[in-house]
Amino acid sequence: MSQSINPRSYPENAPRRVAFLGLGVMGYPMAGHLARAGHSVTVYNRTQAKSIAWNQEFAPQNTENTSKTPREAATGADIVFCCVGNDDDLRSVVLGPDGAFAGMQPGAIFVDHTTASAAVARELYAAARSQGLQFVDAPVSGGQAGAQNGQLTVMCGGDPQAFDAVAPTALAFARAFTRIGDSGAGQLAKMVNQICIAGLVQGLSEAVAFGQQAGLDMPLVLDVIGKGAAQSWQMDNRGKTMAEGRFDFGFAVDWMRKDLGLVLEEARRNGARVPVTALVDQFYGDVQRAGGGRWDTSSLVTRLVPAKD
Repeated sequence: MSQSINPRSYPENAPRRVAFLGLGVMGYPMAGHLARAGHSVTVYNRTQAKSIAWNQEFAPQNTENTSKTPREAATGADIVFCCVGNDDDLRSVVLGPDGAFAGMQPGAIFVDHTTASAAVARELYAAARSQGLQFVDAPVSGGQAGAQNGQLTVMCGGDPQAFDAVAPTALAFARAFTRIGDSGAGQLAKMVNQICIAGLVQGLSEAVAFGQQAGLDMPLVLDVIGKGAAQSWQMDNRGKTMAEGRFDFGFAVDWMRKDLGLVLEEARRNGARVPVTALVDQFYGDVQRAGGGRWDTSSLVTRLVPAKD
């Protein structure tokens, strides 16, 4: 049974001692929101310069809250949050003598915001339980802007008790925090999210390219159809920049291909048919080969716009 928590329905909680592992474009502002909410935050990043910069911005009065290893960061924390790149990155900060699990106290909760596989979520959940720890897979949606604005949507898998204990703290950076089901369910829900986005962006790309080829005023067209049944977050936030050919921001193609790879792997395992997703994944491969790996996912439209003379 799902559980959903939002800031309007859950009471304000007391400050917690937390750690945050991974200070990329998502983790850096997420950890910052935790600090601004009054929690005691210790950070770890593979490149320590990022930890030092975070400390100077969010906790200049505390010179001891940057750590050299995940284990050091996790020692004494009630909750350890994490947001890294992929399954292997996640294992590297969780397991082993310098991993977070080695430093966590019995009953502490590890919350993973990485978009990773459901398999690794279940693997680490089992490892945590064997050590008297708790593990919640909690991938996020909302992108860099959502992280910066504290407006992420979080999809969780794990035990209800761990979810309940974490929810009020996580609302420092989330507008909604929902338990989907048991371990791995959060990651599976994120895959559903990415399937939806892939199809939407391809459809919007074709629409923009079609309209431009027809000689239409596409900003005007997008304004008009955005008030009807075609409206979507992608149209509202990416339609006009697609028409302008601007892609130097947002969620990178490289990251989307990683996510769609997880979808296709899971689909092969569970027998789901995702033909459009598989095709869009190939299209993103074209964008990568054209040098657009760091462009926003809306750059799918570049495959369809005729080259200028």
